[in-house]
Amino acid sequence: MNDIEKKLKVLSDIAHVLNEKNVVWAVGASMLLYFKGKTDFFHDIDLMVSEDDVEKLKEQLLPMGLLAPPKPDKLYKTRHFLEFTIDGIDVDVMAGFVIVKDGRDVDCSLFPEQIEEYIQLNGETIPLQSLSDWRRYYELMGRSSKVEMIDR
Repeated sequence: MNDIEKKLKVLSDIAHVLNEKNVVWAVGASMLLYFKGKTDFFHDIDLMVSEDDVEKLKEQLLPMGLLAPPKPDKLYKTRHFLEFTIDGIDVDVMAGFVIVKDGRDVDCSLFPEQIEEYIQLNGETIPLQSLSDWRRYYELMGRSSKVEMIDR
């Protein structure tokens, strides 16, 4: 099993438990770009989750892997940022995602209407967040290479 196959397997395992518990979640960031055919590589699994469901998600993922201690970052004021390692794969979870841009907080929290589509992976349903939302987030973060990738 190659690196991407392993990450996709971990994602489908996560999807199984989250979907079973009706957690509102979606794939975002570079893994979203991978699924949308904008790149053929991604480092980790980035999951967006509704703030209402972050504790439910944590409950489901803790038995699957390790949760790292929090590491605050001044560029973000994300209300819940969880870093798991599941089967050797880094899984970042964001609920209440906030980007600081020009001294102001921009709330980029996940809401159900931002889930643009669902794909099937290893028999599991995977929700994908809106690509246009991620274009805006990358622009706010000053990640011009990611914006260009989406625009291509």
